[in-house]
Amino acid sequence: MSNPRTVAFHTLGCKLNFSETSTLSRQLELAGFEKKQFTDKADVYVINTCSVTENADKECRQLVRRIQRNAPESFVVITGCYAQLKPTEIATIPGVDLVLGAAEKFNLVQHLSTLTKGEEAKICSCDIEQVSGFNSSFSMNDRTRTFLKVQDGCDYSCSFCTIPMARGKSRSDSIENVVKQAQGLAESGVKEIVLTGINLGDFGKGADGAKKTSENFFELVKALDQETNIPRYRISSIEPNLLTNEIIEWVAGSKHFMPHFHIPLQSGSDTVLKLMQRRYNSELYFDRIKSIKAIMPDACIGVDVIVGSPGETEAYFKESFDFIHALDISYLHVFTYSERAMTKALDIKPVVPIQVRNERNKILRNLSYQKQQFFNAQHIGETRPVLFESIKQKDPNDIPMLEGYTDNYIKIITPYRAEWSNQIIDWEIN
Repeated sequence: MSNPRTVAFHTLGCKLNFSETSTLSRQLELAGFEKKQFTDKADVYVINTCSVTENADKECRQLVRRIQRNAPESFVVITGCYAQLKPTEIATIPGVDLVLGAAEKFNLVQHLSTLTKGEEAKICSCDIEQVSGFNSSFSMNDRTRTFLKVQDGCDYSCSFCTIPMARGKSRSDSIENVVKQAQGLAESGVKEIVLTGINLGDFGKGADGAKKTSENFFELVKALDQETNIPRYRISSIEPNLLTNEIIEWVAGSKHFMPHFHIPLQSGSDTVLKLMQRRYNSELYFDRIKSIKAIMPDACIGVDVIVGSPGETEAYFKESFDFIHALDISYLHVFTYSERAMTKALDIKPVVPIQVRNERNKILRNLSYQKQQFFNAQHIGETRPVLFESIKQKDPNDIPMLEGYTDNYIKIITPYRAEWSNQIIDWEIN
């Protein structure tokens, strides 16, 4: 291509995608590109896609159409999960010039050096079985917090999920490399690292998917806790069957790992969990929550739930609601089931009508609000450490504000004070 100098990125989906986009951005800046906002004119637009829901697919197409209207001469590159799953479909979208699958995402600089504007999009992809490498990534919007990718891919076969088809087999970085990266981030001023992956608790499989001899997620947690100078760590999301008592106990005694867990549930009905092909039941999940709260009563616990999945009758939804209502948790991330091509869930009956799915989503979001309010109220009057962000926020009256989180993930907003940016401040919650 004819010496493009500016690039803009847009990310759809999970925190792992954001960490990878951030790494791609740094690669291009090192190659001489100037980074622009996605709403600005740029020579190259890169969209890092998700394919967990149909909305993510639609948003990708909408973004390409917007670029076509505003900057028709620019190059458009699509990568990420949607690009791996449906490269030919994406290549037919008017305006797309390059589609990069999972194995080629981090070769973006090389591909741009030879890209030309043509009538057909260039597809660089392969079967997901051939994807075996691990590319370390971290996001860094400011110096306060970074999402550090330590694991990729998944060996599970949940009936609703396309991630194994988009990301490939479970594979990890080494503990040595993760510790080295974390220490480098500490030296650059980062105060909090969120460990992230597709199936984080499965950490320990090498780049080729082979199981390493002694490395596992617990060993990683211990090494980071003992060998780095990062004040705060959080575990982004971990499957309940992989969240062991030794991990819980270590976090409870750690000064660096925060009392905050995010544990996917997806359904509180054992029948639905079986249809989803999840690797645990409600009893195991309840025991994990009970174990955390027994030794960390102040811990914040977030939960992922899917509503309206095939087979979720009204009775099973009520069973799920009642189970979640009884859990000592802090908030929910509620997802509405979306049909995904090539998944086993498409063969499960009955199919829940869209309107019913949306109603169930509202019911659980309301429950989440109640859980969050109750959790926050329990800590009023306490003094807890808050890490304030480096970025100014604005309130409705355009007054600069600072936002931060307590160790147990209660959001604090206060008028901006420059000396508090990227600092941990003892704060009385009110």
